[in-house]
Amino acid sequence: MESIKGKKILVTGVTGWVAGPLAESLAAAGNTVFGAARFKDPDSRVPWHDKGVRTISIDLARGDLDEVPTDLDMVLHFAVAKSNNFEEAFASNAHGSADLMEVAAARSDSLTFFHCSSTAVYEPKHGSPRTETDLLGDSHRPMPGMPTYSISKIAGEVLVTHTAKRLGVPTVIARLNVPYGDTYGWMSFHLMMMERNIPVPVHVDRPTTYTPIHAEDIHRSIPYLLSYASAGSTVVNWGGDQLVSIEDWCEEMGRLTGITPTFAPTTATIASIVPDLTKLHDVGFHSSVDWRDGIRRQIATMRPELLKN
Repeated sequence: MESIKGKKILVTGVTGWVAGPLAESLAAAGNTVFGAARFKDPDSRVPWHDKGVRTISIDLARGDLDEVPTDLDMVLHFAVAKSNNFEEAFASNAHGSADLMEVAAARSDSLTFFHCSSTAVYEPKHGSPRTETDLLGDSHRPMPGMPTYSISKIAGEVLVTHTAKRLGVPTVIARLNVPYGDTYGWMSFHLMMMERNIPVPVHVDRPTTYTPIHAEDIHRSIPYLLSYASAGSTVVNWGGDQLVSIEDWCEEMGRLTGITPTFAPTTATIASIVPDLTKLHDVGFHSSVDWRDGIRRQIATMRPELLKN
């Protein structure tokens, strides 16, 4: 599938893990990219300008969207609030997402909207892949510090779908599993725990399996996901091809560094969530970065002193 070139794109949540590298890649590919965040410190915009990303300030919770550009071809919406307060979480993740679509559509003649959701919206069922029509649930409530995440992401999907239907905006809702890259990822936190001899939480229903997807494959997959955009919105699961558990990647990090991981089985963490990727595969996308190579690259970039070789 052809890569995205020559488009005017708004990427929200640009200071976050996933959106930042994606915005940089899209800018390097010849697109006009606007990176949106709150940018309370003006100096924090400078690194993005150096990467070819134009910055704008938005605040979804407050409805501050005055700087949203005109004549956009697409919005790639990654901004998310992780709050313990439901009112704040709904204001950003649900109401704010719908408001963003409304404003961008009013200022553009032809807009496609990409909404990054999460496989956190599923009711976990250990060992059974979740299809896009499977039961939703509050999978992240047991995780410390994330009591609102699953429910506010579900609410966001509902309002985005409603707004897409009302405005006729071609929309895709992509339920992302575990993203990681050379400079970010859940694995890096687990490595820090391993260094400090802190047991890594895993669910009592082991193994705690996911389908991690590397930043390179995130960038490659966007055109495939956008091919599902429809006026009523379409939901597509989003992840890498390989099934990998927390136990797997910690053991691999141990092999690479010589640091032996220990695990703490508990119910106070996220259970295994494996998305069924049939729809993503049906349009021709398959991930290319093997998870072991991805783990080595991450350590080599972030903590090279820990590699044994």
